Parts: sequence; C-alpha cells; structure tokens
Amino acid sequence: MIFDGFVQQVPDIDPTETGEWLDSLDAVVDARGKNRARFLVAKLLERCRALQVGFPATVSTPYVNTIPAEEQAWFPGDEHIERRIRAYVRWNAAVMVLRANKAAEGIGGHLATFASSAALYEVGFNHFFRGKDGGLAGDQIYFQGHAAPGFYARAYLEGRLDESHLDHFRQEVGGGGLSSYPHPRLMPDFWEFPTVSMGIGPINAIYQARFNRYLRNREIADTSASKVWCFVGDGECDEPETLGALSIASREQLDNLIFVVNCNLQRLDGPVRGNGKIIQELEAVFRGRAGTSSR
Repeated sequence: MIFDGFVQQVPDIDPTETGEWLDSLDAVVDARGKNRARFLVAKLLERCRALQVGFPATVSTPYVNTIPAEEQAWFPGDEHIERRIRAYVRWNAAVMVLRANKAAEGIGGHLATFASSAALYEVGFNHFFRGKDGGLAGDQIYFQGHAAPGFYARAYLEGRLDESHLDHFRQEVGGGGLSSYPHPRLMPDFWEFPTVSMGIGPINAIYQARFNRYLRNREIADTSASKVWCFVGDGECDEPETLGALSIASREQLDNLIFVVNCNLQRLDGPVRGNGKIIQELEAVFRGRAGTSSR
C-alpha cells in the first residue's frame, strides 16, 4: 500500500531494478543537484498521469505559468478592441461608486474586486458563457458579489442600463436604484442568483451543478451543454460555506462545475490569510478536498 507518499508493506519483486533506480537518483543529486533531481521526479509523475498509473497527487505545484507562450492558443477575438472595452468598463465602475459616495456619505462600494478580475469576466462574456437562446438551459453564473459595479458598468455600455441607473447605485429607496450586490428579488430582470455574502454563492453553485447532473441523468432536462461558473475571491475562501461542500464536487464527479478564484490578496477585514502563498494554499485545498485539477 501507499501511505503519505511512501511505500509500505509492499514486497519488492525486483530489488536489483529498484536499486538501479535509486542509484540513478543518487547520482543525479550528486552530479546535478537537488533542483535537477526534483525536476526529473516531477516529469516522472507527469508521465505516470499520462499513462494512467495510479499515484497520489502532489498537493501543490510550482507557481509558474503552466502554458508556455509558444504553446498558447490563438486568441479568437480582437485583443485591442476587447482591451479598450475593458478599460471603459473599469473606468465606469470606479466613477459610479465614487459619484454615489458624493451623493450620500457612507454609501460605500467596492473597486478593487472588479478592477483585478475584469479580464476574467470580459473573456468569459465574450468567449465562454453560454446564454439561454433557442430554449437551451445555458450556463449558470454565480458572480462574485463585490464585483457588481463592473457588471452594471458593462450593462450601461450595452444599453441595458442608462445613466440615471448608474447615478442611483446603492440608492434603491423610491425605485430605479441598483442593488449593492446580485439580488434577483430586487432586480429580477438583471440577476439570476444571490451571491453575497458569507460564501452562499460557492455553496449554491456546487449544489446547482449537482442538480443539473440530476436532471440530465434522469432525462428530465438536457443540461449536458450547461456549465456552472463560480467566481469567488481568495479572502472569501475563508468563509466556511465557500469550501464546506467542495467534496461533493469530487464525490459526484461534477465536471460541469468551474471555480474561478480571484487571488488579489484583499479582503474586507484585512489582508488575505497566507498572502505570500495563497495560490499554492488554495491549490492544496482544492486537490485535497475535492480531488480536482487546478491551474
């Protein structure tokens, strides 16, 4: 058996071959150093996964770009135009919050959440998210609630909201205002799911993906082309509800669920726990709790 990464109670059917492998590793460490040996072992683990040789996964990997620049896929859109649109949306979102706080002191709002994740959302809107056209189920998207100003700003560019709406951000008394966060009861024609706060977006996304799989397996509805997207912040991952049901995704094999974690090292009540290594920390959590792949 294999326990904690070490072989225990397994008879060695070929001690000579085992010794040759160990001698080779010792020689690499002596001649080329530990970094080279670590690289070779990592390549062996990659090959094990490619050959479907069962082996306990490492809980974290080096913090490097997993796709070399020369192997990156061709971008299907116009990068220049999309970058300009993204800049407009960022600007409108920031100005909307600032103007609202001039109208009444203490209204508040969030700027950094959307500013740091605008590219993620724009690429999703332009190239990934599926709508409900043609009677299809489409995708369900659980937006990070604190990024709401960015979605209002984008809706303004699309003509779905006008300037009077933006001037009433977080000013809902009397009607015509924009809710602070995604709220389908206050804005039924705009938001589909509530996501703030206390991690209700992530836990609901997990059960939504599970329910979609239930509908498909029992041929009640065709949700085979539907994905459930959950956008969450690194600070929000400290909420018990955010990752509390993550093991369900592994147990139910929910490959229709996608978590996107925005690691901007910020939270409402101080720096994110483990600032320096938060990406590796969350990678270990997702691998250990859900057995899922992360990148």
